Amino acid sequence: MRNRLPLLTACILLAAAIANTIASASSAHAAQDTGVAALDGEWIFVEDRTEGRPVEQHQPSMSNRVRLRVEDNAVTLIRSDAEIRMPIDGTPTDITMEGRVSRYSGQWKDGAFIYQSEPVREPGDTRPVTLIRWELRPTDEGLLARASVNPPDGFTSLALYRHPQDIDLPTPAQATIDDIAWLSGAWTGTRGSENQISIEERWSPPLGGSMLATSRTVSRGSLRAFEYLRILRRDTGLVYIAQPNGGTPTEFVLTELTDTRAVFENPRHDFPQRITYNLAPEGQLTATIGYINGGTPRTFEFTREGR
Repeated sequence: MRNRLPLLTACILLAAAIANTIASASSAHAAQDTGVAALDGEWIFVEDRTEGRPVEQHQPSMSNRVRLRVEDNAVTLIRSDAEIRMPIDGTPTDITMEGRVSRYSGQWKDGAFIYQSEPVREPGDTRPVTLIRWELRPTDEGLLARASVNPPDGFTSLALYRHPQDIDLPTPAQATIDDIAWLSGAWTGTRGSENQISIEERWSPPLGGSMLATSRTVSRGSLRAFEYLRILRRDTGLVYIAQPNGGTPTEFVLTELTDTRAVFENPRHDFPQRITYNLAPEGQLTATIGYINGGTPRTFEFTREGR
C-alpha cells in the first residue's frame, strides 16, 4: 500500500498538469479566435499614419476600402478581381491572376494578422522578386494596417481604417438650393497632356428644392465615363448625390458654402470623400475630389460653354 501512494500521487499530478495544459491551450485558442474575428467586415481608409510622410502625400497603405471575411481558421481578403483565402497557421495559398501566380501566406501573431505575398517564378526566371508584407492589427480606434515592401529594409506605410458605421458623419451646413445657384450652367474643359480628354458638367437651375446634372468624359472621340448628379434640399441643408456610370447613388453632405465655394463630404465613402467646387472671379470653375484627411486632390478645370 505504501508503494502505491507515491504512484497514485504522481498520476494525479500528471493528470492535473495535462488538464492545465489543455485549458491553457484552449484559452489561447479562444483568445486567438476572438482577435482574428475582430478583422471581419468592411474597412474604410481614415488617416495616413506613416511617419515623416508629408500631408500632401498621404494615402492608404492598402486600398481605399478593405473587405475581410474570417471563418474556419482563415482570413479571406475580398478583392474585386479575386478572393484570397489565407489559413492563419501559415499554410501558403497560390493565386493566379492575369496569368501570374502569387503565393500568399499568413499567421495570427501577437495580436495581429501578418500575411505576405510574393511572385512564383519559373525556373530560370531571373527577374527580381518583390516581397510585400502586411500587418493588420485591430485596436480600440480601428484597424492599423502596415504595408512593407521587401522588409525589413524596404518602404513601409501605415494607415488607420475603420468600419463605416464607426466613422463620424460631418455636421451639415445650413443652406437653401438657391444659395448654390451659381453652379448652374454648362461647364466644359479638357484634360491630358495633349488636351485629348473632354470633360463636362451641365447643371440645371434651382427648382423645386433641387438641381440636376449630367457629367461626361470623352477621350479621343470615345465615351469613357458618365455620371448622374443631383443636389437636393434635405432638412435645413443640401445633399449632393452622385451616380457614376448610372450605378449605385452615393450621398455627400454640404459642410461649407459661400457665394463661390461649396464643399460636400462623406467620410464613410472609399473615394472620393470630399467634393469641392470653387468659382473664380474670372468665371472659371474648379472641381476637386479627394480624401477628408490629407492627400493631393484631383482637379478638374471648367469654363462656361460658349465663353
